[in-house]
Amino acid sequence: MTQPPLPFAPEILRFLKRHHYERVTPRAALIDMDGTLYDSMKNHTRAWHRLMTELGVECTREEFYLYEGRTGASTINALFQRQFGRNATDEEKTSLYQRKTEYFRELPPVLPMEGALDMLSVFREVGMQRVLVTGSGQQSVLDNISRDFPGMFDDDKRITARNVTHGKPHPEPFIKAMQLARVSPSQSIVVENAPLGVEAGDRAGAFTIGVTTGPIPREAMEEAGAAVVFSSMPEFAHMLPSLLLSLLTITSDY
Repeated sequence: MTQPPLPFAPEILRFLKRHHYERVTPRAALIDMDGTLYDSMKNHTRAWHRLMTELGVECTREEFYLYEGRTGASTINALFQRQFGRNATDEEKTSLYQRKTEYFRELPPVLPMEGALDMLSVFREVGMQRVLVTGSGQQSVLDNISRDFPGMFDDDKRITARNVTHGKPHPEPFIKAMQLARVSPSQSIVVENAPLGVEAGDRAGAFTIGVTTGPIPREAMEEAGAAVVFSSMPEFAHMLPSLLLSLLTITSDY
């Protein structure tokens, strides 16, 4: 009697073929912060939009969702190039990011994303390392990780804007996270909510999962390289055990 296919088999097989892997053996979860662990993107977009409009930069709040994953300096340079035809100076980048951080702090406190703790609990229960990988350098948000997700991240398992030369979509943040966890790309799972982060994870060779927690459509996540896309964090947390089982079972000749 033919056995029914395992969940996510087509997506896993496409990923294995595209990356020329025999299998994925998950040992580490490399997890984004803003929009993934925290419902913080509304505040970030408001703070960035306020800052840039004060400078005379033509922009919309919505476009800052697409910049998520970049370092603050990279975001400032991208908008300066578009509006003024030049990069910001180091002094400008430092002072402007400080202003953006101040505007962010004036907004209501951000809350953990619904389902995020459940997701982390699954990774912990199966013995996978959890590494925080964020383009943020905003200490006020980073300080909340231990309080909101106790026991989920070791202090030395974090890659932030301070640890990289190139932010997302460059693969460097995830490559450094793999080195920190001492795992290979085929032993890594990336969890992201934005196309730039998805692209970075896929370019690093990880099985990259997109979760559409904001206004970005799933098609944008798929085009960026997401192997699987979920419509919410609770849905992802619920389906994660079956996805991990399938990853451990399915090989390229399945």
